[in-house]
Amino acid sequence: MKKIEAIIRKSKFDAVKKALHETDVNFFSYWDVTGVGNEKRGRVYRGVSYSTTDIQRRMISVVVSDEFLERTIQVILEAAHTGSVGDGKVFVSTVEEAYRIRTKESGGDSLI
Repeated sequence: MKKIEAIIRKSKFDAVKKALHETDVNFFSYWDVTGVGNEKRGRVYRGVSYSTTDIQRRMISVVVSDEFLERTIQVILEAAHTGSVGDGKVFVSTVEEAYRIRTKESGGDSLI
């Protein structure tokens, strides 16, 4: 099993969520995060200066079986892509074990 964590633009979240559901990834967690990017200069909007070093993004976390790994990554990459700086990152790590609390199933069966 693998854990995929993707940090994406908030504006692309609905597209990523829809694409994941269409790929039969029906359970994942997400939350709003703030990161620090490479942008060092501020922006001015209507005479007010704003810092652009703190970037608002959304993080998605999903655990999938090894068979679904590549397909899930490709779906996220396609749905979150704009071609501009700041599209985000995807991280993959290994999950040693998983359990479903209700049935006490473990391993890959707990993901279904």
